[in-house]
Amino acid sequence: MEKLIPFSLNDLAKATNHRSGELKFGEKMQTIPKDISPLEYLKNCDAKFVLIGVPEDVGVRANYGRPGAATAWESAIKGIANIQHNRFCKGSQILVLGTLDVSEQMEQAKELKFNDTHDRKKLNELVTQIDKDLAHIISCIVKNNKIPIIIGGGHNNAYGNIKGTALGLGKPINVINFDAHSDFRILEGRHSGNGFSYAFEEGFLKKYFIFGLHENYTSKNVLDNLKKLEDRINYNTYDEIGIRKEKVFEEELNKALNFIKSEPFGIEIDLDALPNIPSSAMTLSGFSVEEVRNFINHFGKHKNSKYIHICEGAPDLGDEKNSHLIGKLIGYFVTDFVKSKREATTTNGKN
Repeated sequence: MEKLIPFSLNDLAKATNHRSGELKFGEKMQTIPKDISPLEYLKNCDAKFVLIGVPEDVGVRANYGRPGAATAWESAIKGIANIQHNRFCKGSQILVLGTLDVSEQMEQAKELKFNDTHDRKKLNELVTQIDKDLAHIISCIVKNNKIPIIIGGGHNNAYGNIKGTALGLGKPINVINFDAHSDFRILEGRHSGNGFSYAFEEGFLKKYFIFGLHENYTSKNVLDNLKKLEDRINYNTYDEIGIRKEKVFEEELNKALNFIKSEPFGIEIDLDALPNIPSSAMTLSGFSVEEVRNFINHFGKHKNSKYIHICEGAPDLGDEKNSHLIGKLIGYFVTDFVKSKREATTTNGKN
């Protein structure tokens, strides 16, 4: 785990707004002690969930998107640290592992231009480096029977999550992706728009369901490709569910779960599927926050859900006065997932 920057107890204290008479996640979440290696502590700690940040937007830049997703981790950890520790959800269940060290790639990406062929190739190479480092850390977490909670960063990091989980389990996994886009674009060099197609091509992704595609922003080429692979890839669209009412949200949750639940699966949440959330591909139309929370609970409570990844939030692209709200939103999603796992102990036999 040489590319891990551990999150210290002091870091956690700085992120927590202490208040008399209250007990917050930041006072109860676990961190890696100074005198113990991250891998050793990971093996022996009693925390079920492992929180890790990937503060980068190199993959977004490589996909001709607006940078800013690198700032989501800082907002998220503050939001999570200030959640109340109580009988509904306990901070002690979570180990804050730290962040992936992407400083070198971020520095190199600053001067690279997407429109320059040579620069674009270099951006692709930088994303591939991040893939490798993230996959290694995720595999270590999964091998130690922990559940990763990954805060991005761009959606390019889905590849590292999928590969790392597959390596940790010793077999390919399935994925459910709540997203306005398929991120199943051609294999033209790594970026935030093809993490799933690369994982599929390389044998780490077995079955894939895209929940809530936006019809206006899915190319004919992608739709044709998905049609050819319909035995292993399925999807619905936001327009079918939210606009034309041809499909029912709750029924689609069950349909998607039935498609992936026979094998271990990951949960991917792209914040650009939500209206008015600052992101590289911000939208004005989409599912509500409550529907996303319902989605996370529905899939998280199944015994085969192995990780959650929340990505593409970009506080720097929003209102400066309300930049903390991205972190607060991510905090809701994280606790919804953690709470769903508590429910899983009583519902596994029914799923």
